[in-house]
Amino acid sequence: MNQKIYASIITIGDELLIGQVIDTNSSWIAQELNKIGVAVKQRVAVGDTRSDIIHALDEAKQQASIVLLTGGLGPTADDITKPLLCDYFKGKMVVHQPTLDHITHIFEQVLKRPMIERNAKQAEVPDTCTVLKNERGTAPGMLFEQDGVIFIAMPGVPHEMKWIMEHHVIPLIPKKFNTGYIQHRTLLTAGIGESFLAELIKDIEQQLPLHIKLAYLPNYGMVRLRLTAWSNDESLLEKDLDYYFSQFKTAVAPYLVTDIDQPMEVVVGNLLKEKNATLATAESCTGGYIAHLLSIHPGSSIFFKGAIVSYANIIKETILNVPHEALITVGAVSEETVLQMAKQVRELMQTDYGIAVSGIMGPGGATDEKLVGLVWVAVADKMKVQAKSFHFRFDRRRNIELTATNALNMLRGIIVENS
Repeated sequence: MNQKIYASIITIGDELLIGQVIDTNSSWIAQELNKIGVAVKQRVAVGDTRSDIIHALDEAKQQASIVLLTGGLGPTADDITKPLLCDYFKGKMVVHQPTLDHITHIFEQVLKRPMIERNAKQAEVPDTCTVLKNERGTAPGMLFEQDGVIFIAMPGVPHEMKWIMEHHVIPLIPKKFNTGYIQHRTLLTAGIGESFLAELIKDIEQQLPLHIKLAYLPNYGMVRLRLTAWSNDESLLEKDLDYYFSQFKTAVAPYLVTDIDQPMEVVVGNLLKEKNATLATAESCTGGYIAHLLSIHPGSSIFFKGAIVSYANIIKETILNVPHEALITVGAVSEETVLQMAKQVRELMQTDYGIAVSGIMGPGGATDEKLVGLVWVAVADKMKVQAKSFHFRFDRRRNIELTATNALNMLRGIIVENS
């Protein structure tokens, strides 16, 4: 069996370390590398500090055959990656004429404004690199080779990085390395904790061959099981992975949500489309977040008809017909309130299903009887409406996310029951 090929990803920029910008580049790169059989050994974020970048490069080349860098290739003084790489690979700066022509075209023909010297300097590259054209911007990618390791530097702007990855890096890697194959299978479970789930499947887990790994990924009160396999033999890999995936799927059947790696809102959306059914939401504590999750996916207009964000009690009372007396006696965060909200929004929107949520997201709003994290969820169909309470224990944002996912899962269970 050939040796597995590893990559290291280095993202550069002070903005990443202070949390001003979220690093989405490395996660996207890792997913694309996995598709072509390259395993990611490490992902490292460093600031715009010369010594830190050099240390990251030295460490990465000891662990990986492919080192991918993003960030620090712009025209400003804090963009130090290019001159650093020039020194690191013992080169000198030269003007790359095709890049200069490309930059000139962008300023003169596309932007219709003069190009200053700072912009023109982006056409300067180390003479020890192979230039990778960037059709989406002015900073080119750069490829270096040293002792069997390839280093590729790309801009930090996501759509520019993705273009270089798709048009240069992904096609290049299989030509340089025998990468083998990496595949994943994912199960999403609900209604069982991580430790109990591990106990349930321990016998199957102990039988896994060395080239298949199992990961437990708890989130939103659910647990995702991910099988990852690597092999040079694609047919053997698929055979082994399918066999063990089937074993796990059978073992967790009572708790299984889906055997496809997709978010809960997509699972629910697909079920609604299969049943030719429609949905509306009445949201208090989530402020429209459930509607947002549903509507960001293409094709959601087929099943999702709309939402009423009844954040204030007056909206619950006047639009969703929650009795004033109920709001006074049992309150907005109650079974009676969400039952009426779910029933009324379904009738108003003329849909097959209605979801309603009301809760205390925190940090304030709690009482002695109702603590932060208390949420009531109701789901209505044409025959009945049922409610359930949840008690979450995190911060406001996390509680909102948990409410949305668990409300959608509750709807999923009812759709399945109705099938």
